[in-house]
Order: sequence, then structure tokens, then C-alpha cells
Amino acid sequence: MFRYLRTLSATIMASPITSSDIMAEFASNTGLSPSSATPRRYLWTDAFAVCNFLGLNFSTGDEKYQRLALSLVEQVHTTLGQHRKDDKRKGWISGMDEEQGKLHPTIGGIRIGKQMPERGAKDPYDDDLEWDRDGQYYHYITKWMHALTCVSVATGESKYAIWAAELAKGTHDKFTYDSGGRKRMYWKMSIDLSRPQVPSMGHHDPLDGYISFQAIQVNLASRGIDDPSLETEITDMAGICQGKDWKTTDPLGLGGLLTDAFRVTHLMASGKWSEGGKLLESILEAVCRGIEGFTHHTRLDGSANHRLAFRELGLAIGLKAVPKIQKMFEDNTELSKQCPQAKKLLEKLQQQGDTIMNKIVSFWSNPANRKGSTWKEHLDINMVMLATCLQPDGFLMK
Repeated sequence: MFRYLRTLSATIMASPITSSDIMAEFASNTGLSPSSATPRRYLWTDAFAVCNFLGLNFSTGDEKYQRLALSLVEQVHTTLGQHRKDDKRKGWISGMDEEQGKLHPTIGGIRIGKQMPERGAKDPYDDDLEWDRDGQYYHYITKWMHALTCVSVATGESKYAIWAAELAKGTHDKFTYDSGGRKRMYWKMSIDLSRPQVPSMGHHDPLDGYISFQAIQVNLASRGIDDPSLETEITDMAGICQGKDWKTTDPLGLGGLLTDAFRVTHLMASGKWSEGGKLLESILEAVCRGIEGFTHHTRLDGSANHRLAFRELGLAIGLKAVPKIQKMFEDNTELSKQCPQAKKLLEKLQQQGDTIMNKIVSFWSNPANRKGSTWKEHLDINMVMLATCLQPDGFLMK
């Protein structure tokens, strides 16, 4: 009997971690299921989590996962779409009354979900503290646009497509401004979008916005919805993107570029963005250069306590998109005509990326490496992005 129990224990210990196990634990930890009156919501993490639940619904056919995705959307809107409990302001951050706010929960943007309150208009700026203060991040908002678009595709319900468009339109004029005859963007805004908290522009924010707006517009058109329209906002973003070099050696940034490349390819393959070819090639070329710099300066054999899992996992998620992009090129010969350099760049990325991706996923799938301080300090985001790595089809949805 004791021998049997030891064998069973060893088998359980050796069982590979699964996306479903991770997401069940995440739902419990953060007050999603069972539902808590004070859930722990964080916009970036929750955007990936919504997509993960959708992916699990696709792969298992179990409707509970779609229910969890929809419950999470509602919880994000009623938590992060409203003012903080420690804020004297109450209700929807858009300023709408309760009933109108429920109908348009994203129109005033969505809070980040940081633990500290936002910096007041007269408070001194502190670079270190600002990382921990609430507000609105544009790169988080575009992730939520993507999550809502995925929900609308998965469920066929138009309200999620409209909420994505209202989020795009409601925040665009607040995050963008004119500078010397050209539009620029703020990186972080106050909760009510009345003032910039960090005035610099995120490197990939305009690119994320441009591609997200295109995807939302296509989704709306497929449903025969022409209001709201994002044509003006798309033109603005195209102008901000013009002439930009997207190269980065940051692993999370590289992963984001590759998921952007996946979305551009999908829109082109669907015949919805014929002019996306040059943009796609510029993204892939930037990633190739960036990964060379990443591999030159970064070691993936260090201890867990000196590594940030979610940043590495972001790169792994992006690298998971590469074979999916290649498959779209194989299935649609027109893509090669529109992007003559893309196939060569993709082959180079696959050669560069497979080893990197496997090292990252293998390392963080090992339970011993998930006991370190940096894993625990960023537990929710690390868990959810590992789950995305293991089951990327919800996030990389066609």
C-alpha cells in the first residue's frame, strides 16, 4: 500500500501543468469563481484570462469556460469601469448614471487596477511610485479591446463588439494630442481621463491602437454595424505610426509585436486589410532585429529569482504565433504577393525562436521555478500568461 501511495504521489507530482488547472486556480484566487464581493481585478491579466477561458471552451466544448469568460467581462466592467472604493467619486468613471453605465460600461475607459490610488493633480511626480498607482494605461486598454473583440466573435453577440468600439472611441481623443502639427500619445492618463499622468508615448501604443481599431472596424462591419465608426481614429493612428521603427529587445514587447503580426496577417488573409502588407513586413523585420539583440544580451539559464516570468512568457506567446502566421501564408498565396519578404522573415524567426520559446515554457512549467519570489510577487499575471502559452488559441483567435 505504501509503495502504491508513493508511486501515486510521484505520478501526481510529475503530471504536467495544464491551462485548465491554472485558470481554475486563478478564478478562485481572484474572486471570480466563486464570485466575491471584493474581487481582485487587473486589466492586463484579465484580458488574457478572458481569452484563455474562450480557448478552453473551444478545446473542450465545456460551456462553463464561456460562462467564466462572460462573468469576468462583467466583473471587470463593474469593478474597473467604476471608481475605486477608496475614491470620494462614486459610480461609473464615464460619469453616466447607473443604468446608462451598464449599457455603455467602456465609454469612459477602464482603470488599470493598481493597488495604490492615482496621483492627485497637485501631487508631486514620483517615478517609482507611479508604477504602483492607478489610472489608465493605453496598452492595457488595447488588450481589453482585443478581449472584447474575441468575446464577440466567440459568442456572436454584437454588444461586445460595440463595447470594444466605444472603448476605442471614448479614450482616443483623451490619449492623443497635437504636437507640432503631428499627433502624439500619452502613456498613462488619470482615471477620469482628464489629465496625463505620464506624458511620454509608449513605443508600441500607436501600433497596438491602429491594429486594434482595424480589427474592431472589421468586426462591426461583418455585423452590419456602422455606428460607432472608427475611421477618423484609424486615420489618426496611421499617422502616428508613420515612419516608426518598432524594434525592441524587451521580451514582452517582442511578443506583443508578434501577436500584432498575427492579427495583421489574419485581417489580410480574410481580405479585410489589403494594404497591411508593408506594415506586416516592418513588424516582422523589427522582431528579427530585436530577437538578435535579446539573445545577445539575455540569458535564459538564470535562476527564477532573477527573472520576470510574465515578460518572458509574453515573448513565448508571440513566438507561438509564428507557425500560425506561416500556416495562413501557406493557405493563402495572395499573402506572399502582398508581402514578398514575409516568408523569409518568418523562417528566420522560427529558426531563432523555437529554442527560445521551448526554454521559456519548459522553465516556467517546472513547479520548482514557480516557488521563487518573483513568481509569487506577480502571481496572477504569471499564472495567466503561462496558461496562454500552454493554450494560445483563445488569445490568438482567428
